[in-house]
Amino acid sequence: MTDVDCFLPVGSPDSVWDFVELATRAEATGYDRVWIPETWGRDAVTVLATIAERTETVGIGTSVTNVFTRSPALIGQTAATLQEVSDGRFRLGLGPSGPILVEGWHGIDYDRPLRRTRETIEIVRSVISGETVDYDGDVFNLAGFRLRSDPPATPPPIDAGGMSPKSVELAGRFADGWHALMLTETGLQERLGDLRRGAELGGRDPDDVRVTLMMGAAVDEDPTRARDLVRNHLAFYVGAMGTFYREALSKQGYEDTALTVAQEWASGNYEAAEAAIGDELLADLAIVGTPEEARRQLADLADVEGVDAVSISFPRGADQETALRTVEALAPDT
Repeated sequence: MTDVDCFLPVGSPDSVWDFVELATRAEATGYDRVWIPETWGRDAVTVLATIAERTETVGIGTSVTNVFTRSPALIGQTAATLQEVSDGRFRLGLGPSGPILVEGWHGIDYDRPLRRTRETIEIVRSVISGETVDYDGDVFNLAGFRLRSDPPATPPPIDAGGMSPKSVELAGRFADGWHALMLTETGLQERLGDLRRGAELGGRDPDDVRVTLMMGAAVDEDPTRARDLVRNHLAFYVGAMGTFYREALSKQGYEDTALTVAQEWASGNYEAAEAAIGDELLADLAIVGTPEEARRQLADLADVEGVDAVSISFPRGADQETALRTVEALAPDT
């Protein structure tokens, strides 16, 4: 059975309590887990700790913790602490993000992202095991310390985000799960091949690597309004966040669309950039429309081979009312 998760807003709601409200509604309506990203808004750790204290059963997780902005040891400490305060409900998602954010916001060179991700996973595993960390890597060298507090009785699983073939292969080889983003069904199946190859290289069963597919979602009785919200979101990421997402779309058969969106956005023609995203692309990348339409689309995703969980996410322009309406409409218990 495919789980349904809730990916809390990538934008910046009015307050932390908006995140909490969405998380408690997700718990009450049967969602398996709530994820939170960490971009340039509120930090994920504080928000998740607040949610953990106000929920009882729903899983919590980061998607993703940036491997450039915290040291591997600190990520391990954080994972152990969130596992403690959530009574074992935490799952760590991590990844390198992209150069626009890492360099433009944090002022850190975007150097060897895949190697850094691999070494971070390995170090975090050592930290949360409670063993003394002695690590001699290409990026990190650590020696002589172990977690001062007791390690988690059940170590939290570690997932990795990734879109390129090599990053997905890395997830299959070293992580417990993979977070898939901005992928059509065809593109997803191609990347699942990379995941299986990575698992085999690591001597692991590919079925043991949990696949979470992130899908943008907006539900409204006015389907045009819902689609416009998702168009704005996609146009922003393709047009404003460097070449990362543009290249991903291009490789999935949408090269002309990706180029048009990027050019129009760079010229300040934001409405034209949004208009370039057609209904076919929306259907491939989002759950969007009226409640009835959106529920049918979500049900169809349950049949996609290789996906263990679908995580609904909200467009950056969605207000709290839209997010809550979307949570309610797509709830597993509906």
